[in-house]
Amino acid sequence: MKPSTKKAVVLLSGGLDSATVLAHAVSKGYDCYALSFDYGQRHRFELKAAKKVAKALGAKEHKVVKVGLSSFGGSALTADIPVPKKKSHKDIGPEIPVTYVPARNTVFLSLALAWAEAIGARDIFIGVNALDYSGYPDCRPEFIRAFTRTANLATKAGVLGEKFRIHTPLIKLTKAEIIRMGRGLGVDYDMTHSCYDPAADGTPCGRCDSCLLRAKGFTEAVGT
Repeated sequence: MKPSTKKAVVLLSGGLDSATVLAHAVSKGYDCYALSFDYGQRHRFELKAAKKVAKALGAKEHKVVKVGLSSFGGSALTADIPVPKKKSHKDIGPEIPVTYVPARNTVFLSLALAWAEAIGARDIFIGVNALDYSGYPDCRPEFIRAFTRTANLATKAGVLGEKFRIHTPLIKLTKAEIIRMGRGLGVDYDMTHSCYDPAADGTPCGRCDSCLLRAKGFTEAVGT
């Protein structure tokens, strides 16, 4: 299929960062194809948020793909391992936390790449962040650079010279800067969901790393 410079696949978890990225891609004139994953995560409530966000921000299509990462476990998000709860964001250390899901972004980007090639898109957007994040190795710039090289080596489009681009507009932003960016793009963050261990009705726990980083971001965004 002939590529369109106006098509992009956007990874959409339903969280704060991915909603901002979708709004950003739409603002840049892309026809956005939102891609979410049911990978056995305990916080599957985020998929309901992703559906709302995709519709509100004008995604051309929204797919939810089932990927059985829970078959492997190895993470508090996909196995019977407690999600760590802390008193404040200051207690979040530099180590890779147990909420890291083995190879998650590698898997997600690979499937985004497959859909992008199939629909003639050459742009993929992902909301990884290397500042206000929980130490995940697959959120770093060096990983994105390596995956981009792989994408252009491993696809028909890449071999034919139709290069794929992985966009990471949030990678050097603080959570507060992301929130301000999103507000400027009209994102309603009440639609989004970030908690790793919500109640059955989706109520956030308020003490997991994701909740604490989200709260910190909103506090700082208001204070500046």
